[in-house]
Amino acid sequence: MTKTALLLVDIQNDYFPGGKNELQGSLEASQQAQRLLDIFRLGGKPLVHIQHVSIRPGARFFLPGTEGVEIHPNVKPLEGEVVIQKHYPNSFRDTPLLEHLQKEAITRLVIAGMMTHMCVEATTRAAYDLGFECLVASDACASRELAFEDQIIPAEMVHSAALAALNNTYAKALRTTEIIILLEAEQEFEGEQA
Repeated sequence: MTKTALLLVDIQNDYFPGGKNELQGSLEASQQAQRLLDIFRLGGKPLVHIQHVSIRPGARFFLPGTEGVEIHPNVKPLEGEVVIQKHYPNSFRDTPLLEHLQKEAITRLVIAGMMTHMCVEATTRAAYDLGFECLVASDACASRELAFEDQIIPAEMVHSAALAALNNTYAKALRTTEIIILLEAEQEFEGEQA
């Protein structure tokens, strides 16, 4: 039987307006992530907040002890909710995430967060390699423009390219509303089976 957990990756103040590494569409993405969070809380379903804390020399954002490292108020953890800190893009690297998910018998992850092309992508690929089914909430993720050689790649293209690379192999990339409809349909089916 499928057991699903919500994984909210790095939805932290530095990615928002006024932060040290503002992303395009971060506020809107956090509002979609909040919808997912509300659904999982309402249903008493498992969820995990991932918080990136920068420890590498020369890091510019997510610095320990700053307001920027805190999880954004739109998805702020409630007392008792699981918060796992990480220091690398992959949320599984040197963290207790895998052990926690295994202990909870989780088989599928709904993933939302920031940045689409970095920590969301690294975490989704790792999760797939570890045997989890993954659903990425495409409109609950945000990215920023990147530069390569003499090109500037707009944030929308970075975001879409990352999702396109994940979709169909590593994950299903779906909009938040589509994920909610899927989860509600499954819950109704499980209720009929009980």
